[in-house]
Amino acid sequence: MDNAPLRASDADREHAVIALREHLVAGRLTLEEFCERVDAALRATDTGDLAHLQNDLPEAWTGSASSRRLTARLTAALLSHVVRRGKFRLRGSAVAASICGDLDFDLRHAIMDEERAVVTVLAAFGNVDIYVPEGVNVDVAGLTVFGHRRDFGHDAGQPDAPSIHVRVFGFAGTVDVWRVPRDMRGSSYGEIVRAFPDRRPELPA
Repeated sequence: MDNAPLRASDADREHAVIALREHLVAGRLTLEEFCERVDAALRATDTGDLAHLQNDLPEAWTGSASSRRLTARLTAALLSHVVRRGKFRLRGSAVAASICGDLDFDLRHAIMDEERAVVTVLAAFGNVDIYVPEGVNVDVAGLTVFGHRRDFGHDAGQPDAPSIHVRVFGFAGTVDVWRVPRDMRGSSYGEIVRAFPDRRPELPA
């Protein structure tokens, strides 16, 4: 009985979320992994559940991680289809551009060096799709002329979650931001798009 886990308090859960955020900034967790663990932390009923979420992480944040991973500063599609995904570093600012092309900018497995990032989207006669895991604070704003700027999914961000500010500048282009639900982890882009009732039609799988 002495080793039985204690009931978790709101303060315990908040401390766990803060620790997870530090590991995210240190590069130990991707955005998707962070969101999944935060969701589990907020639902945890005892301290054992909270401890389990950090079993594979150091007990203390030891500072910035090595910057060996590729950094997303500029990703562009020019008369082509470009996909940017996987584990790459999203620093304070990045640019995603499409000129007569199609760009899939997937941030679900990105690693953030800071708690806030700005993604500037430029679309001229092209399409840009941005994918973020549900649970991240996402703010979308900007201007499109003869085009569309659309925002799909639930705004289910947490107060302690990182923030991504998407700033759109488009001319005769389409920019879509997709907040991908947790139960669609590993889904293809076609499956994600079809999961939303107001999706654009005729997107291939």
